[in-house]
Amino acid sequence: MPQASTAARTARWTNWAGNQSAHPAKVVTPGTAEELAEEILRAADRGRTVKAVGSGHSFTSIASAGDGVLVRPHAMTAVRELDRAAGTVTVEAGLPLHRLNRLLAAAGLSLTNMGDIEVQTVAGATSTGTHGTGRDSGSLAAQIRGLELVLADGSVRHCSPTEDPRLFEAARLGLGALGVITALTFAVEPAFLLTAHEQPMGFDEVLGRLDELTAVNEHFEFYWFPHTDRCSTKRNNRSLGPAAPLPRFKEWLEDDFLSNTVWEGACRLGRRFPGSVPTIASLASRAWSDRSYTDTAYKVFTSPRKVRFTEMEYAVPRAALGGVLRELKALVERSDWKISFPVEVRFAPADDVWLSTAHGRDTAYIAVHLYRGTAEQGYFTGVERLMAAHQGRPHWGKLHTRDAEYLAGVYPRFADFTALRDELDPDRRFGNDYLRRVLGA
Repeated sequence: MPQASTAARTARWTNWAGNQSAHPAKVVTPGTAEELAEEILRAADRGRTVKAVGSGHSFTSIASAGDGVLVRPHAMTAVRELDRAAGTVTVEAGLPLHRLNRLLAAAGLSLTNMGDIEVQTVAGATSTGTHGTGRDSGSLAAQIRGLELVLADGSVRHCSPTEDPRLFEAARLGLGALGVITALTFAVEPAFLLTAHEQPMGFDEVLGRLDELTAVNEHFEFYWFPHTDRCSTKRNNRSLGPAAPLPRFKEWLEDDFLSNTVWEGACRLGRRFPGSVPTIASLASRAWSDRSYTDTAYKVFTSPRKVRFTEMEYAVPRAALGGVLRELKALVERSDWKISFPVEVRFAPADDVWLSTAHGRDTAYIAVHLYRGTAEQGYFTGVERLMAAHQGRPHWGKLHTRDAEYLAGVYPRFADFTALRDELDPDRRFGNDYLRRVLGA
């Protein structure tokens, strides 16, 4: 059996946004669950913590290993089983979503729903609560049907709704606090097409039609451009076909060149000259035009994101969304903030995942962004104060300052999760500063 590879302490880990970094004492890339178990036990002997990291797409320090052992799962990317009869696929933790999507498509299968980027590893995406938008379908974690993980004592455990169900309920969105995931089983379905319809719309019209737009569309989302009254809406619905994707040049021009290259330049200009931001926002909001296309589901769900930023996202009760957004708009208008990025709004049905932001309630997500290197100027602080006033739940992988006391009040199963953590990892082998804040010491 090959031995896990290691790197020296000089290795520096940095996340995608560049706002989190660490200098772990050791970096390991195990190829099997058994190799990972050996590394965990070795770390315990040396009094070191262990943290797994995927693509580094979280904006929080949830994956930071500090000066402990950093586990990279990139040698665990196999597809272990594709069970058509059961409608499941079992894959290893380090497989990136973009590879999973293409492997499934080649087999005539698909995930039911996903977020708008696909660079994350499957374990990293599910462990932080990555989600898209959907009337009937929820986050990636809600699509999990089974897990394999290595615990602090080195044991390899399997769990599902029928096998160790308590561990399953906690670990499918486990924040890396219970163990290191090595394999996941997802529910899949026959591949399908989506028709996307993108349309500009006024802020008041969107809010006035929210119930209709979220009821008649399988996947609805919109972007409001601060300093304007304009939004861009996107509706994705299943289609019988035929496929009618965007022409390749048009796709490159609108979804890569304009949305990334030109947008990067606009953001740099706004960062250097903040007074130009309202004009940039007005121009950007007018650049979105009416368009429709039909393509393979994952190609419609996801798009390239090359402009780097930091992000905060809160989940609020769906019924509260209209009022919260009007408060947010008023907050921006009476402040001196210059906000270049649009505010993103998505939706999810209630689910039963213990630490899901949609646990037990139909949910709306409000995400705010700042271009990398832009001064915060109180924007995130003000938004967070507003969201907390509406029982908001922060995305686990996006910036926030909430602590265990607050989170215990908005998650009904929070105490169940922390009790299981106490049982499985009493020495906090998988702990770090972030988990001590959000889960308690």
